[in-house]
Amino acid sequence: MAFSLLPKETQYFTLFTQMSSKLKEASAALVEMLEGRDEDYLSLSKRIKHIEHECDEIAHSVTRKLNKSFITPFDREDIYTLSVALDDVCDYIDAAGRAVVMYNIHESDQYAVQLAQVLQKMAAEIHAATERLESGKGMNPHLLEIQRLENEADDIYYKGTAELFKSSDAVQIIRWKELYEILENGTDRCEYVGNIIESIVLKHS
Repeated sequence: MAFSLLPKETQYFTLFTQMSSKLKEASAALVEMLEGRDEDYLSLSKRIKHIEHECDEIAHSVTRKLNKSFITPFDREDIYTLSVALDDVCDYIDAAGRAVVMYNIHESDQYAVQLAQVLQKMAAEIHAATERLESGKGMNPHLLEIQRLENEADDIYYKGTAELFKSSDAVQIIRWKELYEILENGTDRCEYVGNIIESIVLKHS
């Protein structure tokens, strides 16, 4: 890949790695919240929101740098698209945390926990891929795992939703269906991030 020929622009790779690190932090806090290891759900939600704000700031740094850069290591549009997609994943994690608080969810649910755990695994794979973006080497296993995990998330979502509609409790159906959808959308966005990274690598291979 030609990225290494532009050493003055390596800050983009650092920023992407920082953003993906925030995804790992936020998803870990979300798993903790949904597993019920800490009953202070409001505190965990605030922690996730703080991480989401940090991720926003890094995304803004990418945009500011793009506006000032004469030469970029790869297409400006791809840099911006990847930055927005990474930020979107963090937004979905934050939305899930807020839904737990908004719907006053204090019990654990196996499908919500499983979806959050898959999201956490996907965040780890995204982080591993962004760490390798500059060299473009050794990221195939991580991109493939992102796709596999997204398929796993789909299965969990469908099983959870089917189980949910066996209940006659309308309130329970509404609250859990909303949370399932947010989590599943988060995993979809993770897959989108993987696709963007794969496209960037293919363009510059």
